[in-house]
Amino acid sequence: MTWSERKTLLVAGAAGGMSATFGTPVAAVLLAVELLLFELKPRSLIPVALASAVADMIRPYLLGTAPIFPVLHPHGELATKVLLFAGVIGLLGGLLSMLLTRAVYAAEDLFAKVPTHWMWWPAIGGLAVGIGGWIEPHALGVGYDNITHLLQGEYVLKFVVSLLIVKGLIWSIALGSGTSGGVLAPGLIMGGGLGALASLCIPGSDKALWPLIGMTAVLGGTMRSPLTGIVFALELTGDFQCLPALLIAAVIAHAFTVLCMKR
Repeated sequence: MTWSERKTLLVAGAAGGMSATFGTPVAAVLLAVELLLFELKPRSLIPVALASAVADMIRPYLLGTAPIFPVLHPHGELATKVLLFAGVIGLLGGLLSMLLTRAVYAAEDLFAKVPTHWMWWPAIGGLAVGIGGWIEPHALGVGYDNITHLLQGEYVLKFVVSLLIVKGLIWSIALGSGTSGGVLAPGLIMGGGLGALASLCIPGSDKALWPLIGMTAVLGGTMRSPLTGIVFALELTGDFQCLPALLIAAVIAHAFTVLCMKR
């Protein structure tokens, strides 16, 4: 097989895995296009789309057809005030995305200066994760329960602040140490925490709405893939009335992060 064919199969496997795990076939294809393929040619797009679709067809027989993070009360048409605040969340999400990205780079540079063999770096990163988990146990693991609580508005200020700070630190250190780790679930947690903090400051706000908007903004900023972040959030929750707010937040967060990281 050629190098191009091997790359296509690799991306098809990644898209199929994401679709099977989260039940987000469209977002999986968009992620492949925006982050892995960087092209829309049929030779690569069709195999990736087929893999994502087949995985999504098999998933209901194992995990059911409901969204992985269903909202308790789907939102109706959003008011203009909500869309304006979504822009603010987008700016905050872009700022957080920039800080997280630079934190990962800083951790990589710091580990490069550690006077030990590089094979010890993941162990040091694991130690940092363990200390963070001792401080805030909810920061450990995949964090699906945290995402569920945030999207259902079941949180308090102390929990959100602790989770956001500790999760951001241990995630950055772990990735910087070379430990294998993901971006999607941690991005959802930290973005949800940001939106939850904002909801406590917005008068008369819906505590279940702003974490979703924050998640989309941080995914759009950290992964530089706003379309993936928007569709991913919609497919995860099934709350399609939030599309205008998610679009505003993700695009602003992406633009803010790109502009700041170029400087």
